[in-house]
Amino acid sequence: MSSPVPVAQPALQRVIGVRGLAAAIFNITVGAAIFVLPAHMASGLGAAAPLAYLVCAVATALVALCIAEAGSRVPQSGGPYAYVGTALGPYAGFLCGVMLWLGITLAMGAVSTVFADAALELLPGVSGPLPRAVLLIAVIGGLAVVNIRGAALGSNVSGIATVAKIVPLIVFVALGLSHVRAENLAVGPLPSLSRLGESGLLLMFAFFGMESALQVSGEVRDGARAVPRAIALAVTGVGVLYISVQLVAQGILGSALAAPETAKAPLAAAATQFAGQTGATLILVAMIVSTFGFMTATMLATPRTLFAFAVDGYLPQALARVHRAHQTPYVAIAIQGVIVCAIAITGTYVKLAILADVAVLLVYLACCLGAWRLRRLNTGAADKPFVMPAGGIVPWVAAALIVALLARGTADAWKLTGGVIAAASLAFLWRRRRLQPSGQGSYPTP
Repeated sequence: MSSPVPVAQPALQRVIGVRGLAAAIFNITVGAAIFVLPAHMASGLGAAAPLAYLVCAVATALVALCIAEAGSRVPQSGGPYAYVGTALGPYAGFLCGVMLWLGITLAMGAVSTVFADAALELLPGVSGPLPRAVLLIAVIGGLAVVNIRGAALGSNVSGIATVAKIVPLIVFVALGLSHVRAENLAVGPLPSLSRLGESGLLLMFAFFGMESALQVSGEVRDGARAVPRAIALAVTGVGVLYISVQLVAQGILGSALAAPETAKAPLAAAATQFAGQTGATLILVAMIVSTFGFMTATMLATPRTLFAFAVDGYLPQALARVHRAHQTPYVAIAIQGVIVCAIAITGTYVKLAILADVAVLLVYLACCLGAWRLRRLNTGAADKPFVMPAGGIVPWVAAALIVALLARGTADAWKLTGGVIAAASLAFLWRRRRLQPSGQGSYPTP
């Protein structure tokens, strides 16, 4: 199987500095997960939960270095599936595209459950599976309609300010610190590696997203110095924020943080202790804003992957249809909405997050191996790519951490991921055989 033919790309202007890249990584990484994960971390690890945050921060930083180098060596559109395809072949690149779509789609479902739970918390007397399902169908269906009516409109709806999700977290930490009780932070026996791995797998969901920001690594000034500094700054900032939120929530609620009734909105429960119902309401509003922002952004972008797969012949041609009036891939958007609705209504946050983790971690694993391979091939050397420190070791250390986390994946996660990989493999082989007689072939560009 031949490697994809390199495509000539215009020279990229290197205009992004350390602070700009660090801000992009920070803003994309910090999302909805931190509003609910403190309860699940406390349930699994108690006061030792910050250990899982440190493990995930290290793993994220190492993977980020691999993605930054790979991205700067293959500065093409398509992100991980472009440079994994260049390094490991079109089949690996195609599977990366499929796994990314799967991971983001499952993440959309997981975040949608958080949105619904937070919204229903603000509606006294409204609860239960039916109101939750109706709300999810209305919101996700509405977003699908908005995006079918035009990408510009969908982009405007998704332009929710980042400060709306970050400022409440900072305020929560600042106001809650004085209410922390030291006895609630006392660490007992250290958790086993098995429990740490299980909690770390779930927690990785909160660290996903930096691969999107690092796709611009080829446009960073003095990348050899700026990229590692930006990654260090951003991952440190994310880690400090996450650990601070965990410590404040744990220090205020103690063992109550792990209670089932706290799981849906642990920060709101903690805020009630020092800011009353007003504080809890503000946290719930922040959850709704953050989750809705994620839902709008992903509903705009993710259906285009289905559309591209259909255009390239991997999916039925119906998914490649474009609306005559609005010039949008309306069938792909509608199908994406139906899929997200189905998994959000039938799934739980933890289950969907772990399913998404396995899919995205497999992409990260491919990125680490791809970065090592691209360096061996000296790809993009003429363009002076970013070269990560200790590049002969970092990819393998990162890969080892990813494998350790993947080993904690649930049977359901592996069944789903394996089934999707098998279906994608059949689609790849069918398309390849269909194009062989005419000698055609192209690299997938989802």
